Amino acid sequence: MGKVLIIGSGFSGMSAAAFMAKSGHQVVVLEKNEGPGGRAGVWEKGGFKFDMGPSWYWMPDVFERFFESFGKKVEDYYQLERLDPSYRVYFEKDEFDVPASFEELGNRFEILEPGAKAKLDKFLKEAKIKYEVGMQDLVRKPGLSFTEYIDPRVFKGLGSLHLLKDMRSYVQKSFKHPQIKAILEFPVLFLGERPQKTPALYSLMNYADLVLGTWYPKGGMHEISKAMMKLCQELGVDFKFKKEVVSLEGEGKKLSKAILKNGDILEFDLVISGADYNHTDQELLPKGKQNYSKKYWESRSMAPGSILYFLGVNKRIPKLLHHNLFFDTDFDQHANDIYENPNWTQNPLFYACCPSKTDQAVAPDGMENLFILIPTAPGKADSAAVREEYFNKVMNRLEDRTGTSLRNHIVVRRDFGFHDFKSRYHSFKGNAYGLANTLKQTGFLKPSIKSKSFENLFFTGQLTVPGPGVPPSLISGELVAKEAGKIL
Repeated sequence: MGKVLIIGSGFSGMSAAAFMAKSGHQVVVLEKNEGPGGRAGVWEKGGFKFDMGPSWYWMPDVFERFFESFGKKVEDYYQLERLDPSYRVYFEKDEFDVPASFEELGNRFEILEPGAKAKLDKFLKEAKIKYEVGMQDLVRKPGLSFTEYIDPRVFKGLGSLHLLKDMRSYVQKSFKHPQIKAILEFPVLFLGERPQKTPALYSLMNYADLVLGTWYPKGGMHEISKAMMKLCQELGVDFKFKKEVVSLEGEGKKLSKAILKNGDILEFDLVISGADYNHTDQELLPKGKQNYSKKYWESRSMAPGSILYFLGVNKRIPKLLHHNLFFDTDFDQHANDIYENPNWTQNPLFYACCPSKTDQAVAPDGMENLFILIPTAPGKADSAAVREEYFNKVMNRLEDRTGTSLRNHIVVRRDFGFHDFKSRYHSFKGNAYGLANTLKQTGFLKPSIKSKSFENLFFTGQLTVPGPGVPPSLISGELVAKEAGKIL
């Protein structure tokens, strides 16, 4: 048994901490910020409680499996509510509410496009196969070698995974109505690429979305962070907040010391970094001991950045649901402005989350908690002027579509963008979602969980396997803990 240091208390870091502690190791988690969760932190002001990061709870089976690994259940820590409708999509002239009922969804698709209900059934049956192979086999590989994928269970499903097809052509093969296509292409936005560049394997996200459903942990997504911290503490993990690691030192093939910003030194036998991979690799390690060159990092295809607005509104907003997607402008133009010719798009798509529709505990009575996200080009630095310009762009549309004046009713506001991602999370290129999940950045082609220079250094989180998102982060921590446990 050994002393294990975890850098960062994000989902992947706490997952790794829990599994290492379960194996009997002495585990300490160091977090540079004031509380647990990493990007899934919380900000409270004026009676409003804002989730600062993830807001979608998909793939409930992954959370259940995580807690069951420790003899626990999700409901031991927080209560879930399935949203119905799951979310609302605002198109140019109308709206579409995605129901929790698969039967009802099929009927609504059928109205838009005769024959679409039967096609949706076939589409989601294929998506279910991909989900089972993907989430039970592919994402649970440590990504250390191509040979990991020489697995009968994986190869058996390869024919139905459509690895060489892209999502756009795969969707368009079955459906013609633009609203249906937009709804089926939407989940890949979480993966950091355009539908035409994302493998059709990721229709597994449609199964997660339309069949497994959209859920909400009462109290907000930060309840997951609190639950994981509580689990870790029950396993004996020690958490230290406002403790930033500025360098890692050691001799030969082993690191042994973490130097903190306040000058403290912590010794360890093994270290797992759940901090931004690029930051750990380029800034914390001794010179010449990096896993990857600066050229390598610059060549990575990144998922979009974001401008976020956290708003406390002193009135109700009748026409919003909990989750709202504003696809009322040109999807492809915004995507091109993110990926092809990185620039500030004139008419951005955006996402508005209003959790007070489900949970009044996150806002004072009669008020709304509103979170707005605009995807931006990777590495594109914003400014106060840019944030204000885009705030007004989205507020114009939000007020118009909801028929509700909002700007004069905002009592709490916080903006969060490129520089905030870098300063708060040491985020590479100010990224919000990590690496784009292209075929060339999947599995063993992602940055490795193991250090090439130090046998006792491992990496976890959204820049390595399996990738970005809350469920993948839980899995990432488990994968890394399994590999790290082999050397202690």
